[in-house]
Order: sequence, then C-alpha cells, then structure tokens
Amino acid sequence: MDKKQQENKKPNRNNTKNIPIGEVLLEDKIISQEQLDYALKVQKSRGKRLGDMLIELGYVKEDEIAKALGKRLNVDYADLSKFKIKLNSLELLTKTYCEENKIIPIECNDKMVVIATNDPMNFYLMDDIKMRAGRNVKFVLSTKTDIERSINQYYDETSSEIRANVNQQFENLSILDLDEQLKNEIENAPIVKFVNTLIFNAVSSNASDIHIEPSKINTKIRMRIDGQLIDKMDINIAAHNSIVTRIKIMAKMDISEKRIPQDGRIEIQENGKTIDLRVSSIPTVFGEKIVIRLLGGMGNLLGISNLGLSNKNNDLFNKIIKSPNGIILVCGPTGSGKTTTLYSILKEVNKSTVNIITIEDPVEYRLDGISQVQVNNKTGLTFANGLRAILRQDPDIIMLGEIRDTETAEIAVKSAITGHLVLSTIHTNSASGTIPRLIDMNIEPFLLSSAIVGVIAQRLVKRLCSKCKFEYISSLEEMEYLGIDAPTKLYKATGCEECEQTGYKGRLAIHEVLPVTTDIKKLIGRNANEYEIEEVAIKQGMKTLKQDGTEYVINGIISIEELMKATYSV
Repeated sequence: MDKKQQENKKPNRNNTKNIPIGEVLLEDKIISQEQLDYALKVQKSRGKRLGDMLIELGYVKEDEIAKALGKRLNVDYADLSKFKIKLNSLELLTKTYCEENKIIPIECNDKMVVIATNDPMNFYLMDDIKMRAGRNVKFVLSTKTDIERSINQYYDETSSEIRANVNQQFENLSILDLDEQLKNEIENAPIVKFVNTLIFNAVSSNASDIHIEPSKINTKIRMRIDGQLIDKMDINIAAHNSIVTRIKIMAKMDISEKRIPQDGRIEIQENGKTIDLRVSSIPTVFGEKIVIRLLGGMGNLLGISNLGLSNKNNDLFNKIIKSPNGIILVCGPTGSGKTTTLYSILKEVNKSTVNIITIEDPVEYRLDGISQVQVNNKTGLTFANGLRAILRQDPDIIMLGEIRDTETAEIAVKSAITGHLVLSTIHTNSASGTIPRLIDMNIEPFLLSSAIVGVIAQRLVKRLCSKCKFEYISSLEEMEYLGIDAPTKLYKATGCEECEQTGYKGRLAIHEVLPVTTDIKKLIGRNANEYEIEEVAIKQGMKTLKQDGTEYVINGIISIEELMKATYSV
C-alpha cells in the first residue's frame, strides 16, 4: 500500500460525523484493537451503546468517551469540574427539567443559552429548550456524571442566593418589628421562594427531616440525611418568624398561636410523586422550632421485593404474610423502618375483596382502598378504644401503629384468635425478645402461642459511599466478630464531596425473620425465655440481625462499625 492509499484510509477529521466512536478512540490510542473487538462482541449480546460498553469494561473513562464523541460530532467539550456556571442561566430551566433530560444551562445572554448535555444530537430537546428559554440554543458536550453533580451543586447555590436575599431583606429589622409587618412579610417573594427551595432541596437530598432551630443570633437549618443531622445553613434571626409563618400557612396551622405545640401536614408533588410533609412546631426560649418530616406518600411505598430482604429472609417473610389470621409483629427501635415494612405488607395484601382498617398515631401514609383512623387522645380515641370500634366494622385485616400497653395487646391477641389478621409494631431488641415482652404485658402464654404467626426484627444501617470507601484487611478481632476464619477485604468510611464528607450514602435494612412454628409455639406455651426461642429458631433457619448484616460487611456494602452499632445490644 503506497503512502497516498494509507492517508486515504485514515479518518478524515473534517468529516468526523461519519467516523464510528470506536475508530476515533482507536486512532487516539485510547483503546487497543483487541479491546475494541471484544467490546463490539459483548455489545451485540447486551444491546448497549458501544461507549457505555467500553466504560463498563473499564477500557475508557467517561470523559475520554465524551471528548472522542466531541471530535466525532465536531461539538465543543466542556469540563464542568473546571467551569464556573453562570447562576443567571439556571433561571431559564427548572432543576426537575434538567434532571429529567440530563442537561444543565452553563451560560447565557439575551440571544443564546449554552447547554451542557451528553446527547448533543437530540434536536427535539434543543427545540424544546429554545421554546422554554426564549433563546437560541448551543449544545456543548459533557459527561453524565459531571452534569448530575453540577445540577445538585449549582441549583443548591441558587438556593443560597435566595437565602442571601432573605438575609438582606431582614438585616435591618428586629424581631419586634416583625410582628407589625408579618402579613406583608409572609407574602414576600424571597420568603416563599426560600421555603419552597428548602423543601425541594431536602427532597432531592433524600432527607427524612428538616430542622429549623432559632437561637439568640441566627436560625440554624439542618437536615437529617441517612439518619445523621447535617448543618445546611444559617439564616438571619429576623427572618425566623416569617419562615415559620409561611410553613404554618402551608400546613394549615394557627399562625396566631405561638405558645403551644402544633402539628400540621403539607402535600406536594415532585417528579410525579406525592410527598407528604408532617410539620411539628414547639415553642422555645428564642422562638418556635419547626421540624418537618418528609414522608414518601401513597405513590412511593416500597413493595415487599424492595425491602432489601435476603433470599432466605424473603422466603420466610412471604410465608408469614400469607397467614389468613394471627398477629404479625415488626420490632426494632425508633427510626428503624418498622412503619415502612408494615405499609409494604399492607400494599401486598390490599385487595378489593378484603376490608382493611388501620389505627395510627399519626397516619404517615395515605392509602387508597384502606380505611385509616388517626389516634386522638384529647377526644378519647386511643389505640385501645379505636381497636374496639374497628372490630365492629367487619375488618379482615387490622393494622395497629404500635402495641404500647397491656389493654391494646390483649385486644390485638383476641382479635387474632377470632379470625383477623393483625399487623403491628413493638419496641423490642430482637425477634425472639418480642415473645417474653408480650408475656410481661400479662398476655397468657397459651393465648399468645395461638395468636402469633411471625415476628420481623430490623435495623437501618448506612451504606458506604462507593466513591470514597477505603479498602483494608480485617484484623483478628474483626474476624472473630464476623465469625470468619481467614483475613478478608473489608471497607471503611472516609468522606468526599459526593457524600458530604460523611463517608456514607443511602441506607439499607438488615432483618431477622422469625416464623412461629409448632416447636416455637410449644416453647411459648411453657413460657421459655428469649434465648431458648432464638436457639430453636436458628436451628430452623432463622438468620440473626448480626448474621444478615455480616454478608453486607463482607460484600463491602456497609462497614463493620455500622454493623456493630446496629447490633450491639442484640
């Protein structure tokens, strides 16, 4: 082959749109011919895009693909990790729209907006942005990871700008001035924007609670993420009353009453999902403290298959919930996800052919097809009184928010014996420890053995951040705790920007599922202690909380410190 023929065979950079991405990477010596051939072979069987396949195989990095694609399509590449996005461009498109389309506006003027995308040939999207922004659109190429990170970072900066506006508005006002101008302040756009942004940032961060806490000099805002409170911002104390009033109006609470605790509820829509917000206010020496609990709403409940049960526990769990009558209990400390598990069971058994009634304090999720009753101690509607009334409503399945006292426990047991399926929670440390606890509440052992069909104990543990977890070899003490014979790779938390320096991102549940078999019923009947019950249950296939969590530790999903913290008293 002569020199001219060789030059003709090389890809023409002036016509790069027709060059396959693999050839661009090959020419730039980012991958080898062998790697390309293998990726093409695997791609055919999996049906993925070649670029995604090369990343999955570890042959290239995401930014290398983006740069090569930019060359192929003659589109500029933008490294968002080094680019300072102009905040005024963010006002043109909402955060939700950007998240759905994997884009972010990075700069703009009166005539044009520059959009970072990982799909620069999506001309339908370009036309849609043009109509929304009222400007011409220029696409630049970036990685999906950088786009998602920038959306979270910069839209949060926008909320910081709103916060600054709130602080600026109130910097020359005293708390006494606020009472006279309250009506005008709560209608003021910065306050409305601030509260809305605060709530939606909490939703996007997967926070379970928002704490708004006044002090002498400022108002501290914290969010509970993965079970841990994280400082988010400080607000001028002069703005505190207006923020509280705005939240109270949204929650239909009494804005004139500041001396007694109040409760309210807000319902919002985000990305097609219903989010229920439970609002609680309490007077403190510096003003009212507000805590907002974020609940998933009826559209976002987990199903049984999504509870994170191991295969063995899933089989035992499904066996228990198929019982037509009896008591099924979920136990664990506050904040261990008991209510979510109960609602997941309700979602599984909810059919038009059965009558399901719940009595709760409070009603955390609203479910179609289920009659839900809210406890109201002021009017005498306690768990016990409500349960008696429910039994006159011809129920098939009853859900009690919690068994707290002897009276409620007795009625629940009698309901189960008379043919009802009763679901409830109880505060005990382990599944086997639930039996003696009910006997301590003066439930006769022979009645309990007839009524109870299963107990599920659970704990929530924090997942290690996949971006920064640190690998090490287990020590002798850790091997002994985990019950393993040889040193193995374990992981511990370190901290990075992705996990807000905590080392953890997300949570999962570990479980202990105890079906009440004939042998267990005999033990209950002779008032056996929890250790005897646990010993027999383990022989029959039950995994303890520690055993269930050990698998997650060895697989690098959680740290041994998290497991020890969750099971120290079990």
